[in-house]
Amino acid sequence: MQWKLGGEGTKEKIAAARREAETLKEKIRAKRDQLADTSLRAMANEIDGLPRIMMRPRRTLRGHLAKIYAMHWSTDKRHLVSASQDGKLIVWDAYTTNKVHAIPLRSSWVMTCAYSPSGNFVACGGLDNICSVYNLRGREGAAGGGTVKVARELSAHTGYLSCCRFLNDRQILTSSGDMTCMMWDVDAGVRIMEFNDHTGDVMSYVLLSSISTGPGELGLLSLGTNQNIFVSGACDATAKVWDIRTGKAVQTFVGHESDINAVQFFPSGDAFATGSDDASCRLFDLRADRELNQILFAGYDDFNCNVWDTLKGERVGVLAGHENRVSCLGVSADGMALCTGSWDSVLKRWFLMVRSSLEGIVVYNSPSPEDLSVRR
Repeated sequence: MQWKLGGEGTKEKIAAARREAETLKEKIRAKRDQLADTSLRAMANEIDGLPRIMMRPRRTLRGHLAKIYAMHWSTDKRHLVSASQDGKLIVWDAYTTNKVHAIPLRSSWVMTCAYSPSGNFVACGGLDNICSVYNLRGREGAAGGGTVKVARELSAHTGYLSCCRFLNDRQILTSSGDMTCMMWDVDAGVRIMEFNDHTGDVMSYVLLSSISTGPGELGLLSLGTNQNIFVSGACDATAKVWDIRTGKAVQTFVGHESDINAVQFFPSGDAFATGSDDASCRLFDLRADRELNQILFAGYDDFNCNVWDTLKGERVGVLAGHENRVSCLGVSADGMALCTGSWDSVLKRWFLMVRSSLEGIVVYNSPSPEDLSVRR
């Protein structure tokens, strides 16, 4: 009886602590709203909106035989890697559309892929719960005609691998349906840190050092300019900013009403965008600790990629050309090219060229830099 009473007392203390925490959260919310005397959208009412953006694909990359689930640009702005349900990981030359490597995978249920900053490695993972790392500069990979073999398999997650991104050639971050993110030592093949705080499947994350210098885009996992932090999005409808040095979440952003399945840092590194199953995209500012607005690309189930001027909350362009869902997209490091991947089994590379005009900013289709040297 005494033990039972003690248990009841503990429950009451926990309930009281939760009530106190909610009260403190409400006070913080009220103070934040008090300081926010206006919204960015209200301040932008007097600013002219962007003109209609028209774009056409410059290249179509054909070679996959099934749905494309992920793609990632190399930092050299020329190559990219894509992963498909056909069981292939393909490294492309985006200038010529040639396949540099076609890597057969042990599992066709792949959900993510990544290019290392140096261009020496690619990685992928999915329903096998494993992050597989491939060395493109190994004996087989360097030969060009040989089969690139797996260099390391990283296994510790108990759920599917939703995203992976390299910090460098020796370290990689992964996120999983087991509600965790992990940092790995690739050479040793061991987990060196685990990030636990989400209460739902971690669908995506962004590293601050992997951002591009062009328009913001939605990805799966993103690093910013500061390699000590990254952002993750999960099925608990929250996005969390993590400090790699401590392994702790330092900021939590709310606002979505359903699963967050895509996150990507904005080029400045001060903000990140999220995409959710609630059919909305949001942009959050790390400095203001709240939602913000900028410009971003987002892929949809209606086969299109929408271009949003989120400063005004308006759609300023629609990129049409795919014949199925746009499942992944990314902007090259120089901000001059957008690549979209689709369940129609092809990737399309869109060339961006911006010039000033009397109407504002015009994005038009003109010869890209590589067209001056590459003849098809």
